[in-house]
Amino acid sequence: SSFLLANARIVDYPIVYCNEGFSKLTGFTRAEVMQKSCTCNFMYGEQTDAEAIQRIERCMEVCESEQQEILLYKKNKTPLWLLMYLAPIKNEKDVVILYLLTFRDITALRQPLEEDEPGRGTQAAGLSKFARLARSVTRNRSVMVQLSAGAAAAGSAGAANSATPAAAAAAAANAAARSEEAGKFEQLGTVMSLHSDVLPQYKQEAPKTPPHIILHYAAFKTTWDWIILILTGYTAVMVPFNVAFKTKTMDDVAFLVMDSIVDVVFFIDIVLNFHTTFVGPNGEVISDPSVIRVNYLKGWFVIDLLSCLPYDVFNAFQPESSEGGISSLFSALKVVRLLRIGRVARKVDQYLEYGAALLILMIFGFVMLAHWMACIWYTIGVRDLELEVWYGWIPRLANDTLTPQNWTKSSYQAVLPEKSMAYLTSLYFTLSLLTSIGFGNVAAYTEGEKAVVVVFMLLGALVYATIFGNVTTIFQQMYASRARYHEMMNSIKEFMKIHDVPRELGERVMDYVTSSWAITKGIDTTKVLNYCPKDMKADLCVHLNRKVFNEHPAFRLASDGCLRSLAMSFNTVHTAPSDLIFHQGESLDQLCFVVSGSLEVIQDDEVVAILGKGDVFGDTFWREAPLGQSAASVRALTYCDLHCIKRDSLLDVLNFYSAFSHSFARNLVLTFNLRHRLVFRKIADVRRERELAEKRKFEPPLSELSSDHPVRKLIS
Repeated sequence: SSFLLANARIVDYPIVYCNEGFSKLTGFTRAEVMQKSCTCNFMYGEQTDAEAIQRIERCMEVCESEQQEILLYKKNKTPLWLLMYLAPIKNEKDVVILYLLTFRDITALRQPLEEDEPGRGTQAAGLSKFARLARSVTRNRSVMVQLSAGAAAAGSAGAANSATPAAAAAAAANAAARSEEAGKFEQLGTVMSLHSDVLPQYKQEAPKTPPHIILHYAAFKTTWDWIILILTGYTAVMVPFNVAFKTKTMDDVAFLVMDSIVDVVFFIDIVLNFHTTFVGPNGEVISDPSVIRVNYLKGWFVIDLLSCLPYDVFNAFQPESSEGGISSLFSALKVVRLLRIGRVARKVDQYLEYGAALLILMIFGFVMLAHWMACIWYTIGVRDLELEVWYGWIPRLANDTLTPQNWTKSSYQAVLPEKSMAYLTSLYFTLSLLTSIGFGNVAAYTEGEKAVVVVFMLLGALVYATIFGNVTTIFQQMYASRARYHEMMNSIKEFMKIHDVPRELGERVMDYVTSSWAITKGIDTTKVLNYCPKDMKADLCVHLNRKVFNEHPAFRLASDGCLRSLAMSFNTVHTAPSDLIFHQGESLDQLCFVVSGSLEVIQDDEVVAILGKGDVFGDTFWREAPLGQSAASVRALTYCDLHCIKRDSLLDVLNFYSAFSHSFARNLVLTFNLRHRLVFRKIADVRRERELAEKRKFEPPLSELSSDHPVRKLIS
């Protein structure tokens, strides 16, 4: 939509805000429209209806709403039929402080109907005229209804707002152009987060590789690596369990098939590693096939090969009762598969910088260690039974949970507790041993068990201290930002209490600090930029000020060096509602560009302008040498983001880049120049003068006063 906001308390009702829709519709920029009369007399032409103008002016004088079709002219003198709706906006004291004027282009509806085209039948031409006429009437009626509803909503929103003209102006703008203001009041993201939308985009050329070589960062290789990680986790769990509990024989076909599939996948991974690029010592991508093969053969090839040999297939064909060395050898070689865990170290190293990922890995490692220790604990118990030691933890568990039995070498296999019960008991014991000193219901009784428990205790103390010490650090890092925020807020509260800061000023300070923290997350932009070298710092500054450089034509002819010099001089200012950027009478030592939010310009307690996204305010100090004073105050209506540059810094850049200085001075248009004081009269003063003039009409002239009249005595 297209709309204007005008001050209803100043003579000629000057425009204080103009949205982008009106500028696109008429061709006038916001700076050209500001402070002109909202009657749009600057758009009158020869065929503008004088009666329509008088009706609009009369409605403004009596503060009434009006809807009027009027012919105006664009900046290029093109005629433009507009449907204008005038709506007064009142504050809670029922005083009209603003006028909202909305415009809808109805030029197409006011064009005369086309004549009958030659060659067409009379009936077809008549139907065409009727169709166009019906469409015009329907469209005209829908336009009327939409404008009436929109203006009524805007008026009610303005009436519900506070007494200040600024608040009413902001409410009117929001009600009339909700979609535009939504973009205007958008909040900025984190100032220096290391995301792709903040850092400059440096695109490198993809390395050219032979057809049979796979890039190590390709999508297929990434997916394949995750599959290998999952299968490695399966191996880390099942290999110790199978070795300890001897669960896989020829009868366990499902386990044999699953492990065979895992072995095949790991063998395929070995083949792929011979055809996958890697990063060299100098950071370059190595794609030479011969270099890749030599590097893999010298590295992880032997370990990967030993971990994927099918030991279970060989061992499954050996009878369980066999005591030969071959069976024992294959059972021991199953543990070699745990070398696959080395793949985890290679793949997850890149995720260790993230606190959540490190926490999950530590918990997983802690549980995995307890699982391995449980398998070892059960193996020690079974080994004692084979040595005819009948007072270990397994016989005690069986006697406590089952009917007491006589344990002999020939019959102990039949009275062993179920493997699920034995495993859960072992896991319970090892977890209690790692996290505490145990509870005594499962304990070590034999010499072998006690020796193993001593090792478990020493290892558990070290692992417990390492893991949970890191967990504490991770949680401290997660809440470090919140702790810094509360520390800063407590310092500010103590400062205001010590110095007896007034309550209203203290609330403004707290509001500003809270809003600034929400935008910057407590990150000091200057400190982060100082970490970078000069060239990188300039690139970041150009990116942070890209909205200013892209939106304003004054910077289009600037060279890269000029933009970098300007960007280094810009600083970002975040303001909260009611914050004053300029006070009346202050020195105009900086030029401000509005990136987001809305501000009001106040002179003599009257709102003379409302500024928004894309506006520029300050002083043309590159044309006027002496340092000027601000003739008005600038106050934030909403949370705003301003990009400002100091007077001296800008003049230094303009003096050095003389060619750019001419383009800058010619193309930069201030939306509001704070140096120039506006001359206006308030409507209340004009009405008071009229009332006094009316009273003087009924007063007798001085010559008719009696000799004893106080005025005649005073003159005489």
